[in-house]
Amino acid sequence: MYAHRKVLADLGREFEAANPGVKVDILYRETEELRSAYQSAVMGGSGPDLIYGPSDQVGPMSTMGIIAPLEKIFSPEELAEFHQLALINYRDHLYMIGDRIGNFLMLIYNKKLMKEPPKTVEELTAIAKKLTIDTDGDGRTDQFGLAFNFTEPYFFVPWISGFGESFLSADGQPNLATKATVDAFTLIRDWKTKDRIIPSECDYEMANSLFKQGRSAMVINGDWSWGDYLEAKIDFGIAPLPQVKATGRWPTPLVGTTGYSLNPNLADDRRETAIRFLRFMLSSHAQEKFTQQVSTFPSLLRLQASDAVKSNPILRDAVPIMARGKQMSVAPELRAVWDSLRREYQSVLGGVSEPEAASRRAQSDSLAQIQRMNETLLPDGTRWIVLALLIGVLGYLIVQSLKGIKAIRSARAGSLKFAYLMTLPAVIALFLVVVYPFVFNILLSFSNFSLMTFRDWKIVGMQHYISAVSDWSFYGLLLKTLIWTFTNVFMHMVLGVGLALLIDQTLPAKPLWRTLLIIPWAVPQYITALTWRGLFNREYGPINQFLADFLSLPPLDWLSDPLLAFTACFITNVWLGFPFMMVVALGGLQTIPHDLHEAARVDGVSAYRRFWLITWPLLLPVLKPAAVLGCIWTFNSLGVIWLVSNGGEPADQTHILVTYIYRAAFNLYRYGHAAALSVLTFLLLFLLARVMTKKEEAIK
Repeated sequence: MYAHRKVLADLGREFEAANPGVKVDILYRETEELRSAYQSAVMGGSGPDLIYGPSDQVGPMSTMGIIAPLEKIFSPEELAEFHQLALINYRDHLYMIGDRIGNFLMLIYNKKLMKEPPKTVEELTAIAKKLTIDTDGDGRTDQFGLAFNFTEPYFFVPWISGFGESFLSADGQPNLATKATVDAFTLIRDWKTKDRIIPSECDYEMANSLFKQGRSAMVINGDWSWGDYLEAKIDFGIAPLPQVKATGRWPTPLVGTTGYSLNPNLADDRRETAIRFLRFMLSSHAQEKFTQQVSTFPSLLRLQASDAVKSNPILRDAVPIMARGKQMSVAPELRAVWDSLRREYQSVLGGVSEPEAASRRAQSDSLAQIQRMNETLLPDGTRWIVLALLIGVLGYLIVQSLKGIKAIRSARAGSLKFAYLMTLPAVIALFLVVVYPFVFNILLSFSNFSLMTFRDWKIVGMQHYISAVSDWSFYGLLLKTLIWTFTNVFMHMVLGVGLALLIDQTLPAKPLWRTLLIIPWAVPQYITALTWRGLFNREYGPINQFLADFLSLPPLDWLSDPLLAFTACFITNVWLGFPFMMVVALGGLQTIPHDLHEAARVDGVSAYRRFWLITWPLLLPVLKPAAVLGCIWTFNSLGVIWLVSNGGEPADQTHILVTYIYRAAFNLYRYGHAAALSVLTFLLLFLLARVMTKKEEAIK
């Protein structure tokens, strides 16, 4: 995809040069981040003019009403020039036009390592076994026969069709409780644990990297990856996913498009410019450039017969592979199927579940998720309670605001006028970024805001709160979050205070040590989290190499075992959190008079007793507020869990409350439910802070 971005940037500059006064800003986001950020932006009336992505986002976004129909912008004659796969319709409207077709999975093989691709699954397994090699004899695999992002359902579902069933029924409903799903589960599990032809822990980036480095003979990837492999000068060939000999069927990859949709919030002049840019990006010129530089299959019919396509051996080989595919559904319900299937599939790969039971649970869970996703709550009796509360709070705020305005007016003529003027910008900013979102979130928590009511939600009562507190899984998550919070803060305190004592008393070059130990805190959290994820990799992570080389321990499945994955998140968060406590403790140590320690030394008091009798009691007033802040930050530590565990993997076992809320909001579109959970989280933290503050006041 990096090669695609370069072409996209070149075309953006070309459009700017041809249209003076127009500036094209291209903002890249990962698919999931793009969707959540776009939803939030459009809800606020803004967002990018055009959104570019895979076709499966059309169903949810059109249901929410956050992308505009395109059939009145392009004439029927213009649309007739595109391949049907590039025109994404949903509920009788056209919402996306692709600049390429395909977006399908295939087997990509390194011609330097193998001359011919396998034709059957059995052949693939046998070849991959031969090509999975420990070249230096150190007990670690240096080259794999096959690599792919096998924990993601998108890469898994083609194999279900290879065993004779589709994962969706003809009417678009999940069809997972089948023998084909069980056989497909078993196949991938055997590749991982029995045949060991794929890395035990492998996400998309790792598979891509292994293939580009020549350390994987085959990779299962899509046509979007060709540009990167060409740029890396890999001599590769493509082939269909191999046939399942037992059924005589070929795995059926999902085929779709990557294309453009239009933001419905644009003013007329901006909309006209956006449409002009859209036409430019869909033009023959733009598509030819992509085809020539990164070998994409153009969506314009006249280009598909061009010399640029016919003379391209990769595109020529891709045609019969694409013909074996099945058009990807764009229905929003597909997200519920992915979500349920991912959890059970990963539990099979982790050895927690058997394939038969997992397939049945995946079916029942996906049906339940679809029901919840499409549910539209109606107002009940609690709505009047909520309205009465809101009116009461609003009345109280109006009265208090009038009193405040009166006090400000009376002070305008006095000495406080300048002070009020100076604080006004901060008050306005605080209102916009804290007060307004907080109040809005409370309103959402009483509403039926969801996928089906994105543009037309209403207050329905306290149903989300009743549902949350009556769900036992909420208490399980809460307990897990509390354990996560207190153990993390405890370790932050132990390490932070310990290092502060060392730096303050014994170590030379104190400024250097102080600077070095603050670095983990200074580095952006997402960089640290992703770095630690790489360190924990089973095959190539330095942590497992250290355990093997110095402690003679076998490699640990840090990212695929539920307990170890949670431990990996814990270690990462401890690394991120201890510098803050160290800085606070260092500041506190500077305030303790040295005379006290000197007097104790003269009296023969040991260092241990001096710490507990002098240092610790005088540090406590400084550490307690820091501990409260640490608890709040750690309780809400979304980034660490999400990035290290890749969104709660394995099998959603590493979620804490805040990541569960994020998943409910942006993966399953249950915005009202997520808002209620976030309000409950706020109340818990507010209660914790109040209790600790009261104790501090009582001690004083």
